[in-house]
Amino acid sequence: MLFRKNKTKTTSMFKRIALATSIGLLFTYGTVFAEDSDGVEIVHHVYLDGEYIGKISDPNIVEDIVEDKLTTGDESYSDDITLTIGEEVSLVSEKVFNPNFNNTDVANELEDQLSIKAESIELTIGDNVVGYFNDEETANQVIHNYKTKYVDEDILEKIEESKQSVTESDEPGVADKPKEMSDIAIGESIILDVTLSEEVSLSKEKIDPEEILSVKQGVKLLEKGTLAEKKHEVQEGEVLGKIASNYNLTTKKLLELNPELDEDSVIQIGQEINVTDLKPFVDVVVLKQEKKEETMKHETEIVKSDELYKGEETVRQKGSDGKKEVHYALEIRNGKTSDREILDEKVTKDPVNKVIVKGTKVIPSRGTGVLSWPTVGGYVSSHVGQRWGRMHKGIDIARPSNRSILAADNGVVVEAGYSSGFGNKIVINHNNGMKTIYAHLSSIDVNVGQTVEKGKKIGVMGSTGNSTGVHLHFEVYQDGVLQNPLDHLN
Repeated sequence: MLFRKNKTKTTSMFKRIALATSIGLLFTYGTVFAEDSDGVEIVHHVYLDGEYIGKISDPNIVEDIVEDKLTTGDESYSDDITLTIGEEVSLVSEKVFNPNFNNTDVANELEDQLSIKAESIELTIGDNVVGYFNDEETANQVIHNYKTKYVDEDILEKIEESKQSVTESDEPGVADKPKEMSDIAIGESIILDVTLSEEVSLSKEKIDPEEILSVKQGVKLLEKGTLAEKKHEVQEGEVLGKIASNYNLTTKKLLELNPELDEDSVIQIGQEINVTDLKPFVDVVVLKQEKKEETMKHETEIVKSDELYKGEETVRQKGSDGKKEVHYALEIRNGKTSDREILDEKVTKDPVNKVIVKGTKVIPSRGTGVLSWPTVGGYVSSHVGQRWGRMHKGIDIARPSNRSILAADNGVVVEAGYSSGFGNKIVINHNNGMKTIYAHLSSIDVNVGQTVEKGKKIGVMGSTGNSTGVHLHFEVYQDGVLQNPLDHLN
């Protein structure tokens, strides 16, 4: 069996004692004896990693070289590193007659070949070697600290204690069982488990002591991971600067990754551009459940009605949002939700749709040929005919119940504005050869080109222009010929 001495740094008082008492355990000893006889001597055959390198007269030659090597390393590295000789040294002792020795050659070979190594724990995640640590406790602390970047320390410790309890008893205790769905209050969440996305393995390795990592360095390596090539597909509106910033790159670095591009290059939608993406060695996977109250947005329902004119609408029913309680199961990887499943949901308030009534009725632009009274009540204060030495072309209507002026028939407004002696004037073409004029209005409520319906308000009675008082001057023409309005009014 091969024995190796691992020289662990201790206080100076014990260093030499530990080395002197156990240095011999570094070697494999074998003995081949000739028949006992006078004149024989013991020769020690030396093998290095199974390869024969020569004969020595005294094992102390090897032991002294090993001691010097370990002592030198002992002075160079910190106290918490376990040092050892990197190679396997075997000694086979033999009694022979008149032996010859090559002590110097063997010593020189050992001086050249023996190396100082550190006993370490290799941390491997998936297919990637993360690094080397002084012991399993340190390696496990790296994993623990990496998890605490995404899970509160106290929660993680409780979960790990619960797992340990399950391992020891094969059945979780009552206190360790996750809450039932009914136990979770609105706005509350619970973490059920914290795992890693890749398998973790620890193994013993002898390495250069310079490669031993601290916990802090190990966590940083897990975060950084490997640099994996990634391609970005150009979307509409994107430019090189925007793409670079999305991947925490400068434009200069992005161009270095894409030598076929320069700052003046025009990129196309769908074009693939090389970017770099830091990919962690492993994801911290958090399994979580939560219950939330969510808003159920109400919808808008449109109802058409021929009781309203096209372009008009009214709200028949105001809408209101509903509420529901939703119980989710979440998978969160490195702080980002990767999967969400609805376990249960309960509506606590139904949404009420908003109902809007939109008119479909179209105002006809052609008149009926029968005119309605253009005011709300009133009487004719002046008729068509000669008045004050000249022709009065319409009728004047005064003293109405209110001053609204109404369209006498369906038609299209062809004039709407101020017109000299008429003051504010409206002219409606009824598209059947008939035209009506409304004058002296105090205000106008329609625009040129607007289709108006018979009996609908188009303005307010007034006394603008050449007027002796508040009244409506109303004229009617048929195929361009002046008419007496009273002959056409119903």
